[in-house]
Amino acid sequence: MSIQSGVQSSVSRTSSRNALAVIPAARTSSTTSSSSAGGQRTLDDVRDQVAGELAVRAIRKAKSVSETGKDNVESESPGLGGALGLQPSGVKIGVTFTLAKRDEDQFLHTVVETIQHTLLLRSHLFAIATTGMPKGGRTANTLIICGSSEDFVQRALLLISHKFIGRVESAVNEGTRWIASVKDMGSSSYDEAALWDVLRKSARTHSDPLSPPPGSLSIAQVLSNARSKLQRLTPAQAYNELHDPDYPMPAFLVDIRPAAQREAEGGIEGSLIIERNVLEWRFDPRCSARLAIADRYDSKIIIYCQEGYTSSLAAAALQELGLLNSTDIIGGYSAWREAGLPGQIAPPLSSRSSTTPSSLSI
Repeated sequence: MSIQSGVQSSVSRTSSRNALAVIPAARTSSTTSSSSAGGQRTLDDVRDQVAGELAVRAIRKAKSVSETGKDNVESESPGLGGALGLQPSGVKIGVTFTLAKRDEDQFLHTVVETIQHTLLLRSHLFAIATTGMPKGGRTANTLIICGSSEDFVQRALLLISHKFIGRVESAVNEGTRWIASVKDMGSSSYDEAALWDVLRKSARTHSDPLSPPPGSLSIAQVLSNARSKLQRLTPAQAYNELHDPDYPMPAFLVDIRPAAQREAEGGIEGSLIIERNVLEWRFDPRCSARLAIADRYDSKIIIYCQEGYTSSLAAAALQELGLLNSTDIIGGYSAWREAGLPGQIAPPLSSRSSTTPSSLSI
């Protein structure tokens, strides 16, 4: 029997109620002797137990990814070994936050020691951090990156320096651990998502720079995925919907082309001119920078670019905001012009007036 299978077999026979029994207590000798001599639990004992429990939760909630970057689905194991992720299947990665504490350095080191000892035979990479108001006169929260190899940790700290620009006050590299003080850690959902991204990318092995990374998509695939969400319109269909007085919802024609292209190629008078770089902010009903007309989710937003490629990606992006009636024109402005359709449309159905329509630049 191998060392690893022996460990797993032994661990599996331990009940989940006694999970902490297999977790090493990271106590000092003085604390242990004091506790045993007096027969009473000290604050250090309680802290170590809480740290051990946090480590177990971190391991149980961790994800497993292959070293090529793909997610692994680990088989369920009836024993504690399965619960703690001891099966050798890819790299175990996890992100855990805990509230700031006065003695958080010692507390977090206990958590990290527990994780690294428990996953001694398993490739792993974890981020453990405090969040909330810093304690004990600190001005920043503590973040520790720990891994089974220095290579994992080195890759992670390089990525973190770009993810948290201007927020890392100080850092110490200890090989398989990187300890940093980071301002406002966990203050927004960005931080946790950024740390997961860092760990996932850092756990990958170095790949051929001339080969596409695992899980990446070509622009043709991205475009195909975007169009699968849309009910695209021909220029004639778009024109008819924009001029149908019985259409059940507000309909808008949106030109997302850059100014230089509009000047060179012309456009459709009466369309809203909203360049691609601000499109989502102008149409998201939840955004303070939205247009006054973008106050509902059922509006029909018909987007066009020059040839109908960028417009598909833009319409799919609006659908992700909840604007499920967003779509685009097949062939773009070029197809509209070739179809011989008028170079002018009526104002949006929700705001028609007797005034002459004109393009609205936003």
